[in-house]
Amino acid sequence: MANKKVEASSPDKSLANLDALIERVKAAQRVYSRFTQAQVDEIFRQAALAANNARIGLAKMAVEETGMGIAEDKAIKNHFASEIIYNKYKDDKTCGILEEDTAYGIMKVAEPIGILAGVVPTTNPTSTAIFKSLLALKTRNGIVFSPHPRAKKCTALAAKIVMDAAIAAGAPKDIIACIEEPTVDLSQHLMRHPDINMILATGGPGMVRAAYSSGKPAIGVGAGNTPAVIDESAHIKQAVSSVLMSKTFDNGVICASEQSVVVVDSVYEQVKSEFQARGAYVLSAEQKKKVGEQVIVNGSMNPAIVGQPAYKVAAIGGVEVPKEAKVIIAECDAIDLDEPFAHEKLSPTLAMYRAKDFDEALDKAVALVELGGMGHTSVLYTDQDHNRERIEEFGRRLKTGRILINMPASQGAIGDLYNFKLAPSLTLGCGSWGGNSVSENVGPKHLINVKTVASRRENMLWHKIPKDIYFRKGALPVALSDLKGKKRALVVTDPFLFNQGYTEQVTDALHAQGLETDVFYDVEPDPTLRTVNKGVEKCNAFKPDVIVAFGGGSPMDAAKIMWVMYEHPEVRFEDLALRFMDIRKRIYHFPKMGIKAQMVAIPTTSGTGSEVTPFAVVTDEKTGVKYPIADYELTPNMAIIDPDLVMSLPQGLTAYGGVDALTHALEAYVSLFANEFTNGQALEAIRLLFKYLPSAYKNGKDDPKAREKVHYAATMAGIAFANAFLGVCHSMAHKLGAHFHVPHGLANALLISEVVKYNSTDVPVKQGTFPQYKYPQAKTRYARIADYLELGGNSADEKVELLVAAIDELKAELNIPKSIRGAGVNEVEFMDKLDLLSEEAFDDQCTPANPRYPMISEIKDLYVTAFYGQPKALVQPVKDAAAKQSQKKSEEPAA
Repeated sequence: MANKKVEASSPDKSLANLDALIERVKAAQRVYSRFTQAQVDEIFRQAALAANNARIGLAKMAVEETGMGIAEDKAIKNHFASEIIYNKYKDDKTCGILEEDTAYGIMKVAEPIGILAGVVPTTNPTSTAIFKSLLALKTRNGIVFSPHPRAKKCTALAAKIVMDAAIAAGAPKDIIACIEEPTVDLSQHLMRHPDINMILATGGPGMVRAAYSSGKPAIGVGAGNTPAVIDESAHIKQAVSSVLMSKTFDNGVICASEQSVVVVDSVYEQVKSEFQARGAYVLSAEQKKKVGEQVIVNGSMNPAIVGQPAYKVAAIGGVEVPKEAKVIIAECDAIDLDEPFAHEKLSPTLAMYRAKDFDEALDKAVALVELGGMGHTSVLYTDQDHNRERIEEFGRRLKTGRILINMPASQGAIGDLYNFKLAPSLTLGCGSWGGNSVSENVGPKHLINVKTVASRRENMLWHKIPKDIYFRKGALPVALSDLKGKKRALVVTDPFLFNQGYTEQVTDALHAQGLETDVFYDVEPDPTLRTVNKGVEKCNAFKPDVIVAFGGGSPMDAAKIMWVMYEHPEVRFEDLALRFMDIRKRIYHFPKMGIKAQMVAIPTTSGTGSEVTPFAVVTDEKTGVKYPIADYELTPNMAIIDPDLVMSLPQGLTAYGGVDALTHALEAYVSLFANEFTNGQALEAIRLLFKYLPSAYKNGKDDPKAREKVHYAATMAGIAFANAFLGVCHSMAHKLGAHFHVPHGLANALLISEVVKYNSTDVPVKQGTFPQYKYPQAKTRYARIADYLELGGNSADEKVELLVAAIDELKAELNIPKSIRGAGVNEVEFMDKLDLLSEEAFDDQCTPANPRYPMISEIKDLYVTAFYGQPKALVQPVKDAAAKQSQKKSEEPAA
């Protein structure tokens, strides 16, 4: 065995020998780390069998060497550490691939920690060595033990038995080692050694603190001060018998064993009598004082009492009790540092507290844990079938890693005996409460590193649109016939459409299907929360089972949010407006829509595409902030695209709506989320708009074909951006419109050319983040649009230039100003808000889908360029020259 004897008389030689020992274990572990799962499992099995076969001999040796505990009980612990641990973990994967999900491209691979330092206590010297050796073997780690000086021989033998069996089964020599002549200096050197990768520390508080202060990853066990609460509903014989079984096991050296019992007053005397009847000895007040003075000495547990039978503990305090006494009980009131029986006492001694009711018992249990057992173990004896609330409250209040119900603490806490789902272990983590790194029972999973191999995967995409989309001239009355069987329809529109009688064609068609109707016509441009709330009041009074949004983007936006708040009055607008990076992973989960009412969208303008999108924009009238709301639950159930409704559209709305639709299609086509399903719709929408928008603008209803094609193009662009999303042009337009009351379509028109130029680079400062977007593609995709429009050009750069020129030419035909300043925005006011505009645009919901992820400074430059109609670098010299000319004139003498 790699147990080179260390001579305590030569400190330097001792440290050198320990270094050499660790080096041999390191070499063995390097070899062992390459073993297969099958090899490891056979070694684990043979080592467990050998330890189990030696359980009685090791138990007797431990009692002889330490003078603590009971050999028969230590044999049980050895049996548990070998057989139970083997059976629990024999099929666990600890080598190679632990799990793999090929669909999601995730593979988990096990890697050993390396070399463990195993600190072993005098109270459990052989079972702990067996347990830690087997876990090390199962996880392909090497281990070097530092035993307690009072248990060095039995610990070394336990480690040797496990190691010899492992070597016989094929493990490399020196995979397990033990310091045979341990000292404090050697233990410290071991824990701080550069080749030690983790410390498994079981022992006194000082040793555990040393492990955690070593600078190494450590798994330690905190002190236990387990309280057991017995309430009036408990099975008293079972409770008392369980406490006695636990507290007498190995003379109480298990750190999880009960240190106190807290009994509800109504059964206190009955519980006390039951303890006495079953062999407990209750100390008198005088006896309690004498024994207590020897239980805690100089503020610490007296080592002389640890693992001794009850009569010997009493004798140490000068009190004689019957030799057959199982435990000695001290009735206590105080829970503080001055009460010796309120502390951990690793012996068959118990404090017993009276509580007037369960609530006080709970308070006392909490106080006992806080006094010295944070994170370890607590017990409740109650009627578990009828006192679920008490169990939940006990679990909530007690800060312990193991909260046991109706089971002996010593045997229950180590797991797999009284509850098969509690992992078996002889190292019981106490979490942050006890200064530990884990709060559960330590097992193989804590002794391996798990590497996650994540292969690149493209997220699942989607193509969500209204269930029914009806189009062609005259589609309105025919499409609304699908609503037959519905009872009440609320039409949401604006004052102009209502006052001009346009809504009558909708209500007449609904009446023809037998529906009762009402109209909410208070929607203003850029609808506000106040308007939405008024509409919700209308919904609540009328109780429609159909909501019909009739008009441009504003009535549709208002109707969508009214729909949500009508169906789900518990919804808070702030939640709806929460930003998200990925619509599928948003913090707020939209409620299911369509339970009370169906949504029908009928556009009377050509541009927003809102009739087929999951988006809505609502303004907070108190702050002026526009909130873009997005969720696929907002997608209308039906969209009716009837060109007859847009034949008389004014020129301004035609122009702004048309360029808005063009911007939708352009941004959707180059978006990070662009895909095979959206590309075709975006491209065709772009083609239709370039071809027909000029005539629709100039000739209006005199060119019904142009009107029809533009109307369809707007919806197609809506479908594209509903599923591919938009980009920074819309982000900037949202803020420009909000601060300067620029119509949304016009705002997009003023920005889109600069955004196309900005995105058209193969070396952006930042690329947008989405797995399917493999490299910068915007320039190539803009060039493809130019090809689709047959604009010409030989290189991608030329094609992009031609596309920008075509966009500018189209805007000129629509009489759209060339710059933001040309649209009437005041220069001083604009510059004053420029920083705010840029930051708000950066944080807009549309920005993350832009192919070039913008810096705030870049957005600022885009705004400035769009404001003046040329880059800032060209603007400043002109402004400087003008300023000089003005100054020169002012200095000229008057004529």
